[in-house]
Amino acid sequence: MSLICFGESRARKAESPKPRFADKAMRFFREQRWVGWILWISAVASVGDFLSASAQDSKPTSFANFARPFIQQYCADCHGDEKQKADLNLEAFEGHPALYKKRELWESVRDMLAEREMPPEKKAQPSEDERIRMVQFINEELAKFDCAELSRPGRVTLRRLNRAEYNNTIRDLMGVDFSAAADFPLDEVGYGFDNIGDVLSLSPILMEKYLAAAERIVSQAVLSELPGCPPLLLESRAHPSPKALATDRHPKKSARAEESDLESARRFFTAFVPRAYRRPASPEEIQRLLGLTSNALEQNANLEESVGIAVQAVLASPGFLYRWELDPEVDDGNSQNLAAVRSLNPYEFASRLSYFLWSSMPDDVLFGLAAAGTLLEPAVVKTQVRRMLADPKSTVLATNFAGQWLQFRQIETIAPDPELFPAFDEELRQAMRRESELFFEAVMREDRSILEFLDADFTFVNRRLADHYQIAGEFGAEFQRVRLNAQSARGGILTQAGTLALTANPTRTSPVIRGKWVLEQILGTPPPPPPPEVEELEESQEAAAASLRERLEIHRSQAECAVCHAKMDPIGFAFENFDAVGAWRDLDGAFPIDASGELPDGRRFNGHKELIAILKTEETFPRTVVEKMLTFALGRGLEYYDKCATDEILAAAKRADFRFSALVVAIVMSDPFQKVSLQHESQ
Repeated sequence: MSLICFGESRARKAESPKPRFADKAMRFFREQRWVGWILWISAVASVGDFLSASAQDSKPTSFANFARPFIQQYCADCHGDEKQKADLNLEAFEGHPALYKKRELWESVRDMLAEREMPPEKKAQPSEDERIRMVQFINEELAKFDCAELSRPGRVTLRRLNRAEYNNTIRDLMGVDFSAAADFPLDEVGYGFDNIGDVLSLSPILMEKYLAAAERIVSQAVLSELPGCPPLLLESRAHPSPKALATDRHPKKSARAEESDLESARRFFTAFVPRAYRRPASPEEIQRLLGLTSNALEQNANLEESVGIAVQAVLASPGFLYRWELDPEVDDGNSQNLAAVRSLNPYEFASRLSYFLWSSMPDDVLFGLAAAGTLLEPAVVKTQVRRMLADPKSTVLATNFAGQWLQFRQIETIAPDPELFPAFDEELRQAMRRESELFFEAVMREDRSILEFLDADFTFVNRRLADHYQIAGEFGAEFQRVRLNAQSARGGILTQAGTLALTANPTRTSPVIRGKWVLEQILGTPPPPPPPEVEELEESQEAAAASLRERLEIHRSQAECAVCHAKMDPIGFAFENFDAVGAWRDLDGAFPIDASGELPDGRRFNGHKELIAILKTEETFPRTVVEKMLTFALGRGLEYYDKCATDEILAAAKRADFRFSALVVAIVMSDPFQKVSLQHESQ
């Protein structure tokens, strides 16, 4: 049963009264033997006919004749054309909309109704029958999703390399390891990640940065020693005599020498350009680069300088800066003759795989398998995934994927009050981030269950972090792995100091922020934004005379706040024993810590360990990891038509006990990763 969305099970109980009635009848019949059997048969038949007829009469038939009147009567005051609390307008849905296209929205509406959280207490309330019928209607509409007809792989818009991908690609292509993108504008973020195609635009200032970076990169690279490329035959150039140099500052080469230089350049570009573009190069592309080289040679530049000018053009070209997945051409020019979906070709797949796991270009192994046409074979795919996860380059999954999913990239921005938390310094900040990175890497490289992200018996500390955690032992500046005993308050990402500091205010803890973070990043059920008119929690000295828990209880007593705070606050209170920089405490000022809480479904807990134990039993967390990782892998947000793929990935990971590699393999083997919808198809 989902932690947050449990209304469906209630609805199912309410939908099926006949089996319960029949069970009672049969039990009575067995107890009474033959006494009154005729009366009971008649009663069962009569009541069964009545219930069947009643269900048939009351069964909602369409959005227009049932759901829309319900919305207008009970929902439109707050979520209609005139007022849209939480940015939600339910009156905008007309006709008979496909509710599965907005699955998360309608699941939320359903759960709010089933849990009696909506409409608010002071508003008109539907009858119990109306409430049940609306929940039933939503469930039936959501169940109409047909994987065979509606599922498709989707499509990513033309996708630019982000800053991290650019730096890594330059490193692997050009053999120079420096932050060429350090002064590029920051990448935009979509769906929580900075590799989303829709938001990676190309501004004029960024284009200028690309041109400048290309020149700087070529000046530092040794073109004769680039990875995977043949050396330029510099000795083929004719050398002018000292006398010629004295009489002519720009001596010309012989035609034979220039032809030899161009042949050497051709061999170089034939190897270099396919690596730079991550696909085979066309003869026309090679010829254009030879033209640039020839023009430079005519100006008496040496061969390496001339080739360098053409390499700069490559590094500033769309073929390098973008990841291309173009639709195939058709002879008659009519794209409608194409199938709606196509599989990626081996080179496109190699790029998807390498930028997913390495945030960089494919290596020689992937290029070789793509050229041989064997990369897409399932056994080969699985072998390559495991090889790539074991490679040191997969460290970027910790910094780029986990750093954005778990948000420990943002540790650089936190600013705890130095007077209230004098122990916090830059050394501790960096230790917080490093612990999270090393912990994620350990789960990945040791192929552990992703459930250990929530609760693990180990972590990584150096001397500074061990002191912060009050872990006894001999520690130095370097991080080392420590085993946590059963009494330790630590274990998993939720108790790491970085997470706890990220989800606090500069001056105090924030159960609201911590609860919201868990809902968003761990359970994938973000609450709606707060109403604009809601006042902030009072922070005056008079207000501080009450505990934070008491002040929040007053705050959540407001009807417009109660629904969301009932989900966020209990989760946040579970971590109140950790202060605003993640250190353990027993008191909040003068007040004892109360870390108990109750979830919306009635389950109680006392402290973060009991809450985490509940979270580990849910399927909600693994599904969230699947959705987050699939979003990162595809470079686009998930849509309603991705539901079947996410279900299949989750099932495959579950069969393998949620091992990290099993999750990655399931994502890479999925249709959304291996296929693409064609451009002419409406998305």
